[in-house]
Amino acid sequence: MSLGDTDDVFDEPSLREVTEGLRAFAHPIRLRMLSLLTGAAMSAAEVARELDITHANASYHLRLLLASGTITTAGEEQVRGGRAKRYRYDHDHELNRPPGRPDRAPDPDGARLVYAALAAELQRRARAMIPGGANFLTDAELWVDPDQWREIRDRVAAAADDLHRIAQRPHTPGTLHVSATIALFRMEDR
Repeated sequence: MSLGDTDDVFDEPSLREVTEGLRAFAHPIRLRMLSLLTGAAMSAAEVARELDITHANASYHLRLLLASGTITTAGEEQVRGGRAKRYRYDHDHELNRPPGRPDRAPDPDGARLVYAALAAELQRRARAMIPGGANFLTDAELWVDPDQWREIRDRVAAAADDLHRIAQRPHTPGTLHVSATIALFRMEDR
C-alpha cells in the first residue's frame, strides 16, 4: 500500500495499530482530554470535573486512549484510601510515532473520522470564542510550489509544537484559555 510520498508497506498488525490510534483520536471528548493532558497530568476524577462528565465516562475514554498508546500514566496518588492513576499526553512522544496521526495514516477513512471529530470540537470551541482583534482565522484550498509548501508546513508544525510545549494546567492564574486547530494536508488534484 502506497501513501504517495513513501514506498513503505504496512503489515496487518501495523494497520490495526494505526486504526486503533485513529479511533482513539476520533471522538470529541477524547480530543478535549488530549488538550487537558497536554498541560498537566490529571486523574480521571480531575478530567471528569473539568469536562463536566461522569467519572465513569472519563475513565472509559482514558482507558481507550491509554490502550491505543496515545496517553501514558504519569504516576499514582493516594486518594481516600485508594489509588488514582494520573495520565499525561506527551506531545513530543506523539510526534515520533506514526499510528494514530491522520497525517501519517495509511487509512484515509480513519483520518477522515479524526477530521470529523475535530470539526465537531471546533464548533464547540467556537461557541466559547471571545470576539475581538486577537483572533485569527484562515481557510484556503490552493495550488502552491512543493518546496514552499514543505517550508510553510514545517513552520506551522513548529508553531503547533511550541503551543503544546507551553501548555499549562487548566485555569492556571495568568494564562489564557485558547483554541488552536490546524489541518494542513495535500489534496488530490481533481
